[in-house]
Amino acid sequence: MASCPFPAKIAGLSLLTLPLAVVAETNQDPDLMDPIVVTATLGPKTVGESLSSVTVIEEEDIRRQQPKEFREVIASQPGVSVTGNGSYGKQTSVFLRGNASDASILLVDGIRIRSATVGGPAWQYLPPQLINRVEIVRGSRSSLYGADAVGGVVQAFTTPTQDGTRGWLNAGAGNLDSQQYGAGVSSVEGGSRINVAANYFRTDGAPVIEGGDDKGYDNTSGVASASHEFSNGVRAGFTFLGARGTTEYDGGEEEFVFQTAGVNLEVPITSTWRSVVQFSDARDELEDFSSFPGEFNTQTRSSRLENWFTVGTHELVLGAEHLVDRVDSTTNYDESSRSNTAVFGQALLNFGPLDAHFSLRNDDNEAYGKETTWGAGVGYELDRNHRVRASVGTSFKAPSFNDLYFPGFGNPDLEPEEATATKWVSKAVTCAGSGMLPYSIPM
Repeated sequence: MASCPFPAKIAGLSLLTLPLAVVAETNQDPDLMDPIVVTATLGPKTVGESLSSVTVIEEEDIRRQQPKEFREVIASQPGVSVTGNGSYGKQTSVFLRGNASDASILLVDGIRIRSATVGGPAWQYLPPQLINRVEIVRGSRSSLYGADAVGGVVQAFTTPTQDGTRGWLNAGAGNLDSQQYGAGVSSVEGGSRINVAANYFRTDGAPVIEGGDDKGYDNTSGVASASHEFSNGVRAGFTFLGARGTTEYDGGEEEFVFQTAGVNLEVPITSTWRSVVQFSDARDELEDFSSFPGEFNTQTRSSRLENWFTVGTHELVLGAEHLVDRVDSTTNYDESSRSNTAVFGQALLNFGPLDAHFSLRNDDNEAYGKETTWGAGVGYELDRNHRVRASVGTSFKAPSFNDLYFPGFGNPDLEPEEATATKWVSKAVTCAGSGMLPYSIPM
C-alpha cells in the first residue's frame, strides 16, 4: 500500500519556498553520472562499484516532491513497500524485499535509531523537510551493520550536498488547518560544511475510522551539523537531528521524541591508513495518553572505530563497535539494558573489470549471545555500459525487549532469527554520455 489513505483531504497544503542565495552550478549533468554511495560498503563507491542493489534519492528529487512524511519519499522505490495506520504521524511500517518492518535498519547521518522495545524505527517521525539525500540498500547487510539488517538499510543524510552558501524559507497552509513553516542555511566552502535548519508542521488531520473525529499531528524539528577538514587531512565534525510533537489516534494520543546526535573524527595515520571514530546517541521516546497510559523510552549509545587500509586499487576495513541499549519505561521489564560488542572486517578488491567484496562480522550480545555473519559479492564489467554481478550473505534479526522481557509473555530464551540471501543481476550501468536504462533479472 502507498502512504496515507486520505491523500485527497490533505492535498490542499501549498508551500511558498524562497531561495536566499544563488549557487554556482557544475557543467556536468548529474543524471548522466553513476552516483556515489556510502551505505553499501561503509565508504564512497559508485552504485556500480558497490555490487549492491542501491537506490539514491537526491536533494532536488525530495524538494520537487515536497513530502510531509518520510514514507512519501521512499514509498515508490523498487523493493520498498510502505503501510500506515492512518494519516500523518500514525504508525508506519516499511518492508524491504518483503521482510518485516523491524528487519531493516534506519540510519540518520550514520547513526542508527530505533525503539528497543518494539524493535523497529519510528519512520513516521523523521522529518523529510530536513533531509537532503537518501540511500536505500536492498539485501542483507548484517555483516557490516549487525542485527536486523535482513531486508536492507535506509540512510537519510542531513548534511548539505551543494557547494556555496544557500538559504531557504518556506511557509504554507491548507485545509484541515494544515500549516508548515521552515527555514535553513547551509554553507560548503573549501573543507568546511555547516548546516542549520528548523521546520514546523501541524494538521488537524483526518478521521482514522469512518464517522470518527479528526486525529491531528504536529512535529517541530531541527538539524545542525558542522565539519572541517584541516590542512593535515584530519576531519572533525558533529551532527544533530531532533523532532518532537504529538499524534492523536482513536482512543488517545502520544507525545514523541525522535533524536540523533553524534561526533566523528577521521585521522590519516599514513598515506595508506586512515582511522575513523564515531560516538553517537539516539533516542526514541514515546508517552501514551489513553485508557492504558505508559511511557517507553529508548536510549542507544554507540562507539564505532573503522581502520581503512589502501593497497593499490584494493581497500581493507577493520573495525569494532560497542552499543548499549537502555529502556526507561513505566512497564516493569525484567531487564532494562543490554550491550553488544562487535568486530568486523571488509575487503574491497579491484582487478580491472572485476570487483570482489567480502565482509565478516561477529556480534557478542549479552542478551542472546554470539552471532557471526558474512557477505560476498562479485561483479564483472562487460563494457562501459554493462555489468554482471552476484552476491550472497547471511543476516539475523535480534529479539526485541518486548520479545525477551515484557512482563507476562516475554521469553528470555529466545534466539535471533537467521537468514541467507543470494542474488545475481545483469545490469546496464548509466555512465556519462550513455542513455542506457538499467534492467535486472533477480534469481
